[in-house]
Amino acid sequence: MAGRGSSQRTVTLLLLVPFFLWLFAFLLLPAIMMLISSFRNEGGQGFTLGQYAKGLTHPLYTTAIRNSVLLSLFSAFVGIVLSVFAAYSFTTFSAKARDRMLSISNMMSNFSGVPLAFGFMVLFGTNGLLTVLFKRLGLPFLAFDLYTWKGLALVYAYFQIPVGILMIYPSLYAIRQEWKEAASLLGASAAQFWQRIGVPVLLPGIVGTFSVLFANAMGAYATAYALVTSNYNLLPIQIGSMVSGEVFPRMEMASSLAVILFVILTIALWINERMLRLARKGL
Repeated sequence: MAGRGSSQRTVTLLLLVPFFLWLFAFLLLPAIMMLISSFRNEGGQGFTLGQYAKGLTHPLYTTAIRNSVLLSLFSAFVGIVLSVFAAYSFTTFSAKARDRMLSISNMMSNFSGVPLAFGFMVLFGTNGLLTVLFKRLGLPFLAFDLYTWKGLALVYAYFQIPVGILMIYPSLYAIRQEWKEAASLLGASAAQFWQRIGVPVLLPGIVGTFSVLFANAMGAYATAYALVTSNYNLLPIQIGSMVSGEVFPRMEMASSLAVILFVILTIALWINERMLRLARKGL
């Protein structure tokens, strides 16, 4: 029996070899090469910290970092607020209607990138359907410039909401109907129930979802590039332009900015973990 168990473990490890090779070739090796490249001079000669110094001090790159962080925070905040209310409304419908709504949310969460940008151009572009309609109805104040920060914020919030709904929806089932009935019998209003019981129970899920939405927005590239190209300074667009948008690729500078982006996301995840611990401790 001992020999059979040992042989089974050996076979299992051998079957995992292709997975580990894939993991090393497509995840670990590119990350290691990117990290090494970020410490090299322009042209790949010698090692230096100059790329990081330029990325953290040059106005072009600091503005890109600030714009990306602010846009991600705003879209994540709008996404989490709307997704909480939307997900809660799903729980009030029948099981059949709820399944349909979740299917629609799942489909919408996959509608991103270039198709999403094109859809917003058709509706809210300079000659978009709704833009022209608002102007002809004498409501030009409802139209806005899609190719600015406001337009990006709207598009980012749009693809954040379905993701937030799918992530926060399971957390709502942690709130039991018996709790609401007991709170009502004790004289608590609906607002008091959500303030004292509902929100604290949902807080870990809300914090975790907010962190995912922030990371989702920070790493978004295709939608922003298709919408504003290089007219709005964002960190992913800067990285992409250095890799494929210039005559001579600047891989070293792009690698350092990618590492800076990774550090920002790591800090965000660390803050999220700390807040989750505080929320669980409060519960």
